[in-house]
Amino acid sequence: MTTTYAPRLPVSTREVVAETLPVDLPVNTWRTMLRLVVPVCAGDWLDVHGWARVTNDTGRDRGDAGYTVGVGYHLWMYDVDDGKGAARTEADWRRISPLKGDNVTRQRHHMPMDISTLYQVPADWPEGHRMVVVLRADAHSTAWKAGDTLTVDREYGELVVRPWCRTPNTPVEA
Repeated sequence: MTTTYAPRLPVSTREVVAETLPVDLPVNTWRTMLRLVVPVCAGDWLDVHGWARVTNDTGRDRGDAGYTVGVGYHLWMYDVDDGKGAARTEADWRRISPLKGDNVTRQRHHMPMDISTLYQVPADWPEGHRMVVVLRADAHSTAWKAGDTLTVDREYGELVVRPWCRTPNTPVEA
């Protein structure tokens, strides 16, 4: 039997939750830019698109020229109904898109981040559990100075999930 799917109304948010991205040396200090709780079922397909923007004002407060900052970003998910709440760790998150990134200089000033992916909800997803889909970003530079940040342009950004749900009584394809 072939699994069939039907589109469900998209869900979206324009609530950018981060205000800044700290600039540091490591490349794994992710910050949540946007997040969205989505009802899902095992085997559903999610068409996810997210975008946000950051501004490089490094050096402005010191009166120097600033420096180039690398920004990495991708889409993640976790089970919001897993009972872990505040005890959730990085191991509970799953990256659902490839890593994307770019450099933002003081001359370029603004850097848009735009990312899309198609993700299938795992076949063993617990019935009735909702998924949180998240756009996360990280800023890093070998020239970093303690306390420097990129500004997250909170009026620019959106996360949209378009679910394609299994129709009733169709199997989940592994």
